[in-house]
Amino acid sequence: MYPTLHRRRLITSASVGILTFLIPAVMAYWAGSEIASPPRRGLMDYHRQFLTNQAAHGIRVDRFFANDGTPCLVVTPAGVPAERGRIIRQQLADRGLSLPPFGEITGTLVLTHGRKGRKEDYLSIAERLCAAGFRCVIPDLPGHGDHPADIATYGLREAGLPARVLDEASRKYGFEKHPAGLMGMSMGGSVAVHAANRPDVPWKALVVLASFDSFKTAIHGQAVRHAGATLGPLWADASDIVYWWRSGVSIGEIRPCRHAANIRIPTMIAHGTADEVVSMDSGRRLYESLPDSTVKKWVEIPDAGHDNVLVTTYPIYADIAEWMMLHVRGEASPSAPK
Repeated sequence: MYPTLHRRRLITSASVGILTFLIPAVMAYWAGSEIASPPRRGLMDYHRQFLTNQAAHGIRVDRFFANDGTPCLVVTPAGVPAERGRIIRQQLADRGLSLPPFGEITGTLVLTHGRKGRKEDYLSIAERLCAAGFRCVIPDLPGHGDHPADIATYGLREAGLPARVLDEASRKYGFEKHPAGLMGMSMGGSVAVHAANRPDVPWKALVVLASFDSFKTAIHGQAVRHAGATLGPLWADASDIVYWWRSGVSIGEIRPCRHAANIRIPTMIAHGTADEVVSMDSGRRLYESLPDSTVKKWVEIPDAGHDNVLVTTYPIYADIAEWMMLHVRGEASPSAPK
């Protein structure tokens, strides 16, 4: 009897030891792999509704592939403005801004989506910005949508992509690529900040939504939120090792704040006050990294979390459009001295 009981205890102890090691290892592998290659989302019904009924949204959507295989949408105003377009045009008019006739294009904006997103997610954003007189170019980022690359590096390797797709779209569709602005959300915000710091870029203005100063800080914050103050940092560090193995770069290398310190174009950074994915403090630090000499604006969106930062009652679309109109188009501010 005793040897049998002893063997059972040894087996139980060994099993517990194996599980104690295996479960954290599996969790780290899962998290690091998800950071490198998030699950891809297919087209949703509301995407298809936009694409098959473009006139009802006052837009035209053209698709093309850049030379490196990046799938892109080019969205332009067409026909008459739909409800979203009418609302933002009224909001901008109420702010004293001079709007071009609907359908007239006065500049181009490149929009970069967030993690687990895809270019079609930005169609409703483009509808509003088109109504303000802009053309929108929207690429799928690596590791997302229909992009052929599997790995996302949150701006380290994607920094040249926004200017590249703008250049290729302008040549394909025969429009001037200047003036141009850049907007990104969350992961796309990090990409946009990296892109704005490259030499000889075409951007005249930048808008960043719900993004971070340091990816490592954001990942640690999420790990602590889910696993606690003791296990969270260990989980984050182990996930970083997996991410490095998958991508060839470390999460610690992804620091938009370093690039923000060199940005000279007018930059607006907006963040939700209730964001639990990327803390508002992280967004504020990104803002404070911008040089004092740079024209900049900080916007807090009341009660907005991470995923609904664009869908509260706060008129964030009007803020974005106004910023782009003032700095991409170079329109004088209604409040500025004449």
